[in-house]
Amino acid sequence: MKFIDEAKILVGAGDGGNGIASFRREKYEPEGGPDGGDGGHGGNVHVLADRNVNTLIEYRYARRFRAKRGENGGSSDCYGKRGQDLTLRVPVGTLIADVNTNEILADLDEDGKKVLLAKGGRGGLGNIHFKSSVNRTPRECTRGEPGEQRDLRLELRLLADVGLLGLPNAGKSTFLRAVSAARPKVADYPFTTIEPHLGVVRVDQDKSFVIADIPGLIDGAAAGAGLGIRFLKHLMRTRLLLHIVDLAPLDPEADPVRDAMTIVRELEKYDPELASKPRWLVLNKLDLIPEDEREQHIAEFLQALQADMTATPSFRISAISGDGCRLLTQKLQEALDRLPRVSPAAVPTAAAAQFPDDLFEDRQTS
Repeated sequence: MKFIDEAKILVGAGDGGNGIASFRREKYEPEGGPDGGDGGHGGNVHVLADRNVNTLIEYRYARRFRAKRGENGGSSDCYGKRGQDLTLRVPVGTLIADVNTNEILADLDEDGKKVLLAKGGRGGLGNIHFKSSVNRTPRECTRGEPGEQRDLRLELRLLADVGLLGLPNAGKSTFLRAVSAARPKVADYPFTTIEPHLGVVRVDQDKSFVIADIPGLIDGAAAGAGLGIRFLKHLMRTRLLLHIVDLAPLDPEADPVRDAMTIVRELEKYDPELASKPRWLVLNKLDLIPEDEREQHIAEFLQALQADMTATPSFRISAISGDGCRLLTQKLQEALDRLPRVSPAAVPTAAAAQFPDDLFEDRQTS
């Protein structure tokens, strides 16, 4: 299944049914009074967060959704049937905004959360409502009101506690495989990860947390280079970021210090709020450095970063062998127990709340 995390749709609630003007026509009732019934109300459009739905692919190709119209009223005081409501099911973590006003209408951050998107029109009144002592044979009736229509933007933001950052081939997917049951693709070439992955890390019998892995960032990502910038929004709900650095890159011209600072700069350009989240430094691929050179290599790297990342905790691991991963996950759980959860009101940032149109081009990953 294609991973689709953005969509534009048009939703329309059902129109109200029309009331009618009718009079009783029965035997022995030659002058029967008005008996026109009201039209039924139009159906509403709701959206429901469903944990069994994983992507927004259903809304990429079918973009118009309308609830049923209310039935017209009938004679003999018969009221029209109410239009059937329409419920759209979306993944947990979906953010919904109005295209025209940029207003955030719903943040579906919990399974089963249901929100009204468009209200159905009221049914029209039959002529039974217009009779009076001076108007015994009213012929007035009203039409049903139109239902609400909204142009909406849907954006999926994954729910995770920890987010992984790093350049392509830094070992993010390998780390996710080492600490969880997730099995993202791993290979010896860049950009093996082309869509986000989630993994559940179980630290103890009753303690666990979720890690999100996104495609690697590259220099210029904030300006649209590569895939990572498109998926950075999936880290907005996380409480802590793991910045994974490859200390033994295959490219002889690569500089781990420069690469680490590239990630920091791209985060700051994309969203200062995301850049301000707690961020830990994870030094990966230590198994590729000779043991007698390892400590000196790490010390030189941290010293070069000290001016810019003084307060950043650092951890040493080898994701391929699992060395240091268990200790890191335990420290993560301890930190998450102290960190507050991200409140729904704090999720939409100034940049994200505007939903720029270039985020919703017809792009997809396979």
